[in-house]
Amino acid sequence: MAIDAKIDFIRQIEDKLSEKITVTDMANVMTALNDVMQGFEMRSITVWEEKEDDLLNCYLSALSVECKSQKTIARYAYVIKRLMKHVKVPTRQVTVYHLRSYLQKEKERGISDNTLEGLRQVYSAYFNWLQRESLIDKNPTANLGTIKVAKKEKQIYSEVDIERLIRGCKTLRDKAIIHFLASTGCRISEMTSLDRNAVNFDSLECIVHGKGNKERTVYMSEVAGMLLQEYLMSRKDFNQALFVGQRKERLQPGGVRAMLKTLAKEVGVNHVHPHKFRRTLASDLARHGMPIQEIANILGHEKIDTTMQYVILNKEDIKSSYRRYA
Repeated sequence: MAIDAKIDFIRQIEDKLSEKITVTDMANVMTALNDVMQGFEMRSITVWEEKEDDLLNCYLSALSVECKSQKTIARYAYVIKRLMKHVKVPTRQVTVYHLRSYLQKEKERGISDNTLEGLRQVYSAYFNWLQRESLIDKNPTANLGTIKVAKKEKQIYSEVDIERLIRGCKTLRDKAIIHFLASTGCRISEMTSLDRNAVNFDSLECIVHGKGNKERTVYMSEVAGMLLQEYLMSRKDFNQALFVGQRKERLQPGGVRAMLKTLAKEVGVNHVHPHKFRRTLASDLARHGMPIQEIANILGHEKIDTTMQYVILNKEDIKSSYRRYA
């Protein structure tokens, strides 16, 4: 292989010089070049190109087998491809210095520490998997420390906030959405993907498909159930979607966010977004004594640690408990 590489190299030099020097000079150059190259070993190398990485495809397939959501798989693919486009070396040649350089570049671009830590976690998951599968010898993330993120006190809706939102609703549909989100703790994508027949109005519960297409049962309040029934009875369309937009097509997450944004501005409630309803429900249930394992089940969390991040303890409740037990 090395001999073939040398011959190919010499022929390429010969082709380049054939029209520029005499035949005699060419012979002398080739002889000298051949003599000099006797002391060297040659091998061909593959120049990095922006192509689908086979290792990445294997990893994404593994995530799919593990029932990760398509949204998660798409995010991992995007994040890892951006990294590989920057480092311009094959996956097996990525080092911790490549990772640090890229993260530093992103930080200088104005990316928040919270987002950078998210990127680091994706890289860590990817290269850890490659090492476990014996597809790489060294894990470049082994010495890549976590990125410290300033903890911000997360907010929940007060009873007054939710009452303002409900009173500000101009349609029965919007009222039903507020009550549904507040009482079930559903993710916005879970709610918008529901069909009419998914709701059991006798037991006031419904089955939703969460991340990884995992089923779980969520429960709604009597008021939420009543408003939802009234809303469905008022509709004249035949769409099976639980909630529809103005064109009678299935309501999308973007439509819910837009409605909440407009509503929040009109009634004067700050930081309104769908996920805040989940955090509010988790905190309310915890404050009333529901075990954290049951709250995790309602929210569709596999890990209790994730649920704990949702539970916001009221400072007055903490103070009262301290006075009671101290």
